[in-house]
Amino acid sequence: MQTKKLYPTDLTDSQWNLIKEILPEPAHTGRPRELELRQIVNAILYLVRSGIQWRLMPREYPKWQSVYYYFQKWRKDGTWKRVHDTFRAQERRKKGRHKHPTAGSIDSQSVEGTLVAGIRGYDAGKKVNGRKRHIIVDTLGLLLAVLVTPASISDPAGAKTLIRRLGGAGKRLQKIWADGTYRGGLLEWVEARFRFVIEPVLRPEGQKGFQVLPKRWVVERTFAWFDANRRLSRDYERLTNTSETIIYIAMIAIMVRRLA
Repeated sequence: MQTKKLYPTDLTDSQWNLIKEILPEPAHTGRPRELELRQIVNAILYLVRSGIQWRLMPREYPKWQSVYYYFQKWRKDGTWKRVHDTFRAQERRKKGRHKHPTAGSIDSQSVEGTLVAGIRGYDAGKKVNGRKRHIIVDTLGLLLAVLVTPASISDPAGAKTLIRRLGGAGKRLQKIWADGTYRGGLLEWVEARFRFVIEPVLRPEGQKGFQVLPKRWVVERTFAWFDANRRLSRDYERLTNTSETIIYIAMIAIMVRRLA
């Protein structure tokens, strides 16, 4: 077992022990697995943190084609999301919380795109040509659902699809805090279909300059966590579901350090 870390993003033994229990078992048919999965995961964590291209993978890791194969395979079969959701439940229990939260926050973040092919849009409000990340987090800032769309999609429109993605993570939700852009028909739409409500948290009248808003600062901190990863400084991905997977992996990296 590898004990020496080649790069700061490499997993320690205790961190790897947490992840390996959730990864798929080797197939019982076909050619036996030859690559060490720990190095595959290390390579992907390095890519997300450093923002390199797949073809620029350091030679200490397996060939980039092999790393990319497992990245996509685990995206398609739901492994990344399963690891993420398992760690989120463990992190909440560690903090003395039930694994299913009763409150959360919703917000979006518009980020510039690149020359990589893929759907894009223009956010006239933020003056950003690229994509928009819609997220719901719990009161600890842990991710409950994520949706990546063209930046031209409005916050209420994105919220409807995002909320439908909550699944079991939202089974005990009672309230989701939001900013003023989520007012209007969305509030009635949610109230008519779900057991929770959206409660806007507005800026005080006459406020000038920046001010931390109660309840809503948590989701802003989660966006700051994203920004610590160069692969998320812009949207470099061709497919939006790949962008969502990169976000899940960034959150996995945060939680595995805490849990180990």
